[in-house]
Amino acid sequence: MVSTVLEVTCSLVSWLSLYACLCHRNKHRSCEWNCRLVTLLHGVIVTCLSGYVALLDGPWPLTHAGSPNTSLQIHVLSLTLGYFIFDLGWCLYFQTEGDLMLFHHTLSICGMIMVLGLGKSATEVNAVVFVSEITNPLLQTRWFLREMGRYHTFLGEVVDFFFVFLFLVLRIGGGALIMYAMVMSPDPSWLLKAGGLAMYFVSLGFMVEICRFVRRKMLKKYHSWTSLRSSNAPVKTNGHLTAH
Repeated sequence: MVSTVLEVTCSLVSWLSLYACLCHRNKHRSCEWNCRLVTLLHGVIVTCLSGYVALLDGPWPLTHAGSPNTSLQIHVLSLTLGYFIFDLGWCLYFQTEGDLMLFHHTLSICGMIMVLGLGKSATEVNAVVFVSEITNPLLQTRWFLREMGRYHTFLGEVVDFFFVFLFLVLRIGGGALIMYAMVMSPDPSWLLKAGGLAMYFVSLGFMVEICRFVRRKMLKKYHSWTSLRSSNAPVKTNGHLTAH
């Protein structure tokens, strides 16, 4: 357990040091810009690692929920836990996020601490990390595109599409399968089950916000299309079409 605490501490110091270096190097950029660079890097690394653990290294989270933690699972969760502690502290200090995101971070930290302390259930928690973090790089890319004035381009449309698609398929669909396996298995702690369900409800809250975003975007595109169509339509004058 001491080695795990040391590993989490090293992870926290590493993410904090990376942020400090980026702030020193990118003095012309905002603090949020540098923090999101850290978040982007964490999302890419942890998505790859947790995906490997959940899909290839095993054990399979849908059939082995509550199984003992493997060393690789512990390393991935320690790396992620250090980041979440850093990011929660940053969000609280700069007050950039709403209650839903803060609640998400708090639940994530408590869940990972519990799993590392109990020595089991890292299988399903790593799977949750995978389906949750896989959309994070796209979310950060969307923010950077907006900051650089390139969001309203074809690239921005592609990023938005894959973000919404992966969120609904993996975080909502895949997350439901993981939660079902966790709740139905007798091995995971009841407290961890409750925390997992709370995390899934948080994801549903994010889904509502995303659906509202998609609705606004589709309505905007529809109004833009109808306006363009009406402006290009031939205008009638005294019952005759105007000449072009």
